[in-house]
Amino acid sequence: MINILDAIYNIVTYPIFDIKSHYSGKNRTNSVGEALETYIKDAFVNTFEIENEKERLKQFNKNFSWLGNQNHPPDIMIKGGDAIEVKKTQSERSDLALNSSYPKSNISSSSPMISQECKDCENWTEKDLIYCIGHTTDETLKSLWMIYGSIYAAKHETYQRIKKTIVSGINTIPDVEFAETKELGRVNRVDPLGITNLRIRGMWQIQNPRKVFEYVYKTEGTEFELICIIPTEKYNSFEKDSKNKVEKLDKKGFEISNIEVKDPNNPAKLIKCKLIKYLIEK
Repeated sequence: MINILDAIYNIVTYPIFDIKSHYSGKNRTNSVGEALETYIKDAFVNTFEIENEKERLKQFNKNFSWLGNQNHPPDIMIKGGDAIEVKKTQSERSDLALNSSYPKSNISSSSPMISQECKDCENWTEKDLIYCIGHTTDETLKSLWMIYGSIYAAKHETYQRIKKTIVSGINTIPDVEFAETKELGRVNRVDPLGITNLRIRGMWQIQNPRKVFEYVYKTEGTEFELICIIPTEKYNSFEKDSKNKVEKLDKKGFEISNIEVKDPNNPAKLIKCKLIKYLIEK
């Protein structure tokens, strides 16, 4: 089963930064955002050098159980493995727009935000979630951060409490017809004629990991940076072959170190992690 270490190895050994021209030249994408998502898929399954589209699709089919869309997270699911959310920013420190989907430490097949097709794509109940955040120009990938949701986002109850509180508050308004919805809420028949409805939508944001984790790593003004933070317990669960090939990488700017990060549910506690860096100097 493929994992994040395979993606790291493939990115380091086959670096591609001009992702817009690389993928648009093969008629695979129309935007740098699409190019970034395709780049992530290629990184995990090692299809950077495969020109034959049918062969690439065979590898995707072999390794992925779900390739989602903008309206139904996650973006990618590895068969028997982790889920992946891909986010793009054009400012290296800008917050990530999550829109109606709150930050997630992991994903569950019971979530109302998951489509039925995603729930049925394989036999699963819960998956660890990797956030892949690419900082791009209109053409080029400048940095890629890969962070596990378990060290980035609080537990689901933290965010669900907000929705429940909003619903409870709306229900205290006299003569309001509140309707259940996948959004935060909906109030029907607001006016005397009963012709006006109010949709209440969440517009969630989360700080860029560059800000969140600057106490363990600060940008060094590089041409390109790959930064991965993996809980040590998760790292140790990967297959020996995956760990060996990453640990034996001999490439300038590549480094693995041990760090501790704040527990998103209790910052007084620390979680042991691996910090994996690949830096290309200007």
